[in-house]
Amino acid sequence: MYEVLEREALAPGLVLLKIMAPAVAQKAMPGQFIIARADEFAERIPLSLADWDEESVTVIVQDVGVSTRKLSYLRKGDLIQNLAGPLGTPSKIEKYGTAAIVGGCFGIGPGYALARSLKDAGNRVMYIVEARNEGWAFWLDKLEKVSESLVVSCSDGSTEDCNANGPLERLLLSQKIDRVYAIGCTFMMMEISKVTEPFGIPTRVSLMPLMVDGTGMCGACRCSVEGKVQFGCVDGPEFDGHKVDWKLLIERMRSYLDEEMVALDLWERENWHLALGQKMKIFA
Repeated sequence: MYEVLEREALAPGLVLLKIMAPAVAQKAMPGQFIIARADEFAERIPLSLADWDEESVTVIVQDVGVSTRKLSYLRKGDLIQNLAGPLGTPSKIEKYGTAAIVGGCFGIGPGYALARSLKDAGNRVMYIVEARNEGWAFWLDKLEKVSESLVVSCSDGSTEDCNANGPLERLLLSQKIDRVYAIGCTFMMMEISKVTEPFGIPTRVSLMPLMVDGTGMCGACRCSVEGKVQFGCVDGPEFDGHKVDWKLLIERMRSYLDEEMVALDLWERENWHLALGQKMKIFA
């Protein structure tokens, strides 16, 4: 089992977990992920690596279903049943020149790991945060240290821009950008790819298809890239955003949406005391 060393509520439904996993941490690279299972009855959940040191890995968990909720409810000192990683093909880090990174929601974390590595490789890094509101824009102090400029956009209207599209397009029109990365919700990555395509700028996206084993054996994470079947876990998770079949990806991701909603409703009814405890801690 794997001990939770730190737990921080970043925003409603968004939790940071720092997990003791030295064997994983010592081999971790930007762009990779782990698969964690909270307990013996939980699903195996892929989580992008946001940070790591010699002994631990840090992930950002977005509470969207039963298994992610179980992970997000863990406290410091609790144990995670299983953890596998690092998985996936690492991001290719080279000196490209100027790189723009768009991180949204949970993707802000792994975007930080990518920005840090790109800066260390001699690149000039520009970072754009896309968040639901200002409360969801976390790690801004860390992002400022690894990027030359940092822009925050919030969909609640509290900032000049409601999403990252505007700031990114202005950036592309005002200066030479050699590479763009997008990490976060699928819709955001699709929209960013649409913005960059007319400019012909290489755009890398970190996909989140349905995943089970994470080693290419189950085929659940298959997606279409340039008309070819690719597995998100071993061929990715990073792909060329201009070549992804976004319509097919979104359809596959929604395959079990109804079942997931029913499962979460049943779990909440059986574990209402846990949810009440979380709410009391938030408003205490």
